[in-house]
Amino acid sequence: MHPPRVRHRYVVGNEMSTPAPAHTPMMAQYLRIKAEHPDTLVFYRMGDFYELFYDDARKANRLLDITLTTRGASAGEPIVMAGVPVHAVETYLARLIKCGESVAICEQVGEVGATKGPVERKVVRVVTPGTLTDGHLLADKRDAPLLAVASRKGRLGLAWLALSSGALGMAECADGELASWLARLGAAEVLVDREQVPVALQHAGATLTQRPGWQFDSALGVRKLCEQLGVASLAGHNAAELHAAHAAAAALLAYAEHTQGRALAHVRSLAVERSSELIDLPVTTHRNLELTETLRGAPAPTLLSVLDSCVTGMGSRALCRWLRSPLRDRRVATERHGAIDALLATSVDGVRDALRAVSDVERTTARLALGQVRPRELAGLRATLHALPALCETVPASAATLLDDVRDALAPPPAIAALLDAAIAAEPAAQLRDGGVIARGHDALLDELRDIGEHGDAFLLELEGRERARTGIAGLRVQFNRVHGFYIEVSQAHAAKVPADYQRRQTMKNAERFITPELKAFEDKALSAQERALAREKQLYDELLEALQAHLDVLGALGRALATLDALAALAERAATLDWRRPVFVREPCIEIVRGRHPVVEARLNEAGASFTPNDCRLDLMRRSLVITGPNMGGKSTFMRQVALIVLLASIGSYVPADACRLGPIDAIHTRIGAADDLANAQSTFMVEMSEAAAIVHAATEQSLVLMDEIGRGTSTFDGLALAASIAHHLHNRNRAFLLFATHYFELTQFPAANPAAVNMHVSAVESGRDIVFLHEIVPGPASRSYGVQVARLAGMPATLLRHATVTLEALEAQQSAGQPQIDLFAPAPAEPPPAVAESAVDVALAALDPDMLSPKEALEALYRLKALQERR
Repeated sequence: MHPPRVRHRYVVGNEMSTPAPAHTPMMAQYLRIKAEHPDTLVFYRMGDFYELFYDDARKANRLLDITLTTRGASAGEPIVMAGVPVHAVETYLARLIKCGESVAICEQVGEVGATKGPVERKVVRVVTPGTLTDGHLLADKRDAPLLAVASRKGRLGLAWLALSSGALGMAECADGELASWLARLGAAEVLVDREQVPVALQHAGATLTQRPGWQFDSALGVRKLCEQLGVASLAGHNAAELHAAHAAAAALLAYAEHTQGRALAHVRSLAVERSSELIDLPVTTHRNLELTETLRGAPAPTLLSVLDSCVTGMGSRALCRWLRSPLRDRRVATERHGAIDALLATSVDGVRDALRAVSDVERTTARLALGQVRPRELAGLRATLHALPALCETVPASAATLLDDVRDALAPPPAIAALLDAAIAAEPAAQLRDGGVIARGHDALLDELRDIGEHGDAFLLELEGRERARTGIAGLRVQFNRVHGFYIEVSQAHAAKVPADYQRRQTMKNAERFITPELKAFEDKALSAQERALAREKQLYDELLEALQAHLDVLGALGRALATLDALAALAERAATLDWRRPVFVREPCIEIVRGRHPVVEARLNEAGASFTPNDCRLDLMRRSLVITGPNMGGKSTFMRQVALIVLLASIGSYVPADACRLGPIDAIHTRIGAADDLANAQSTFMVEMSEAAAIVHAATEQSLVLMDEIGRGTSTFDGLALAASIAHHLHNRNRAFLLFATHYFELTQFPAANPAAVNMHVSAVESGRDIVFLHEIVPGPASRSYGVQVARLAGMPATLLRHATVTLEALEAQQSAGQPQIDLFAPAPAEPPPAVAESAVDVALAALDPDMLSPKEALEALYRLKALQERR
């Protein structure tokens, strides 16, 4: 995991120390704005470019590889600057956000020439890693929430906000639980009191933004939360006593409002989560089970990548949240199972096909609330609203309450679609500044302005015809030039026929040019028509956004319903396609899996045209621990992980890759797998191993599933064996957890004999000549050997090394059985056979035979050949 990126306040070179009057007016304006945003890069709008100056320009040059230039001077120093074009700003913003930077967007808000000096500018929004709402900057299938952490009286308060969906949450935890919450939330940016930075945040992998301590105020947090939610008290949300979380919420909401430059109108609900209500998935479990990322940090192959067949980004994000935050209470999971049943009983493909016609309503609603929504996003929302009746028809009517709630939310008031139909063009422009966004017929003035711009030539031809008829001057012409504008030109020969209402505009050598009140009125309209049309469109667009604010709650509920339906449909599709079955929840403690499979490994094998070997698992009060032995590569780790993944899938409401599954109460899934060091914190591989094992020993309960793989291998044999035996004993007899304990210490196969409810299991393998064949079956009893030398041969070890290892292994085994002294492990390797002695024909023929591959007839024929060779010797 990468170290966090911390942003500190910095000053813009020596330029800011110079008195403002010594700077040019524009630089004085820029430096004033920069002083208000010292921790961010300021994108200062100048025409078609966003410019950066001084230290900001130098940093942008390093991060974006854009040209650094020097233009003019201010306060006697050259102005260092760099710029990015307005039309490509999203590309540069995405790169800066990926680097953990924040950007203040400073726009021109005043009219050019309206005041003396530079045009008025102000920061309209601040883009940070945790406050993104733009689809160009966000991953389609992942949330990027903002998290605030506050410490109060030994407790940590957490408040988080996914600004792109409006999801606001709070929780409190102990210091030791923070890492699990960070893994669960996947925050992109963490706000923290600069004077109290928890140690766990130093490895958060998110951007750390340090804020003043006074912003983390509990009383302020309560006031801001009540104002945001429109309530008088937080008691209704069961959040009145979460004082540390209130402090975090104060900083969170203030920061979010500051970056957006306005209130958060779409944030209308609060979810309060408690550790006691969630199945604990420590950060090691997220990593070892590869839930959303592989051990190398890739997005696939993972459990989520196999599970996520959603057709919308909303569904993918919902599925990811479900996977990260499974509930101990089985009611939600049972409702999802019922919904999947109903979808499978009808045609889940029909639901999925209908969902392909919907847009990302969640993010569109958020951007609508923040005044950042683009015209084509509104067009997509309109198309979604029109597609809802067809989608509703595909949702089955059943006893599944969850689907009934979804169907109710899929019927928003028709007024929303009517507003969008009337106001937004059928195919609006990408940007409001391009025009062509508001539909024709929506506003008479806008239509007139457009007609002037689009049909001005027709009007001029029509006016010219009328004036020729009125005056009888056949050569009269209506024309235009940039200097004098529109005019009626009459030759000097017909000057006497000019009507009295013609006003002379210009005298030429052979002609006179005139203007009439009608032509003047047209000129005034035509010359400003395009500018006025764009201004009118902006006004009408703003009025539309204001009118839609009244429907934010309905649109928010619609987005959540679409996300839920898409996630459920994806789970149903996975169940049908991959032959998964519905699990059964029971009250008695147990984990019973019939012919279970590892979903990710099975998917990879299917891609290669191979099949997965399923295995059973039974754990209950009379059988709480499985001691699993067998060779490396035999499937011990795969078996343990598949049990954990099946338990997790069942708990989030998914079907599972097994023929049958009965599952009792589960409060946590703990894993200790693999070997890794933490050099940054001076922790060796063995220290990391012991630290993780200690955390499990302290946290596991009777309702926990614990996976321990090869514990104790990082130290000497006797130390490791003693620790492994003691950890297994403690987890089995003190914690009384459901335990899968894989080991290569054959001594531990004696553990079940002394500990009731513990059972030996092993992965089967057979030898074929010098090779080993893994059967990947988990069968009762201890393994007879580890086959380490055979596995080394498969890895490509040199033959000489393998012979030395074989001789040493045989000596060690003989010594152990006879109680002899320790042998010399570093004795010379056995000598190579003399090269001058050639193998006999019988030896060669025997070496070429594979008895397992011969039919009876072929075996008899081979025997006759060997007999003949022997007789020739």
